[in-house]
Amino acid sequence: MYCPDAFAETRPEILRALIQSHPLATLVSLGDHGLEANHIPLYLAPDTGSQPILQGHVARANPLWQEANSNAEVLAIFQGPEHYISPSWYATKAETGKVVPTWNYVVIHAYGPLQVRDDPAWIRQQMSALTAQQEKNLPLPWQVEDAPHDFTEQLIQQVVGIEIPITRWQGKWKVSQNQPRLNRDSVLTHLEQCHQPDSEAMAEQVRTRLAGSKNGSSQ
Repeated sequence: MYCPDAFAETRPEILRALIQSHPLATLVSLGDHGLEANHIPLYLAPDTGSQPILQGHVARANPLWQEANSNAEVLAIFQGPEHYISPSWYATKAETGKVVPTWNYVVIHAYGPLQVRDDPAWIRQQMSALTAQQEKNLPLPWQVEDAPHDFTEQLIQQVVGIEIPITRWQGKWKVSQNQPRLNRDSVLTHLEQCHQPDSEAMAEQVRTRLAGSKNGSSQ
């Protein structure tokens, strides 16, 4: 992924937080028929030491797990907030007119070998962990144990667990850092005025980076 230094994000706590809040990954692999892309929610296991580990499961009928090559990497892409940025939002438009449209976005690329975990107990634990993560802020959190055990056991037999020890990950936060302060302020103002979930999410990203620049951070 092309990533100028101004957009690079390497802090593990920031990368972890994005994956936890946006766990649906585009998982890219090289299989018998060329490149394949599967869309799979992946759970970032806690307390795994220096090497983060992604965990998930796929349908047993999905050839992904059968074609897995432990000597080859797969790529998991996590997409965070994104939003179109109009050139009319830049304060410098009135001064020079030298502005063009762009797109702000937050993304993580995580690489590692895909390992198969064809173990019902492991799969149940992974499902429970991911479910707990997604349900924790709901008024009445649902748990895997809420469903009949025989029912969930039948479903578990129909899937296969996968695990990806992350060998390297790269974060890109393209949120107007390359613009002069005047333009970043005006972009933030227009995003806030859109009053849409995606615009509010991107406004928070721009706002956070602006606060960091005030404190002397390049991020």
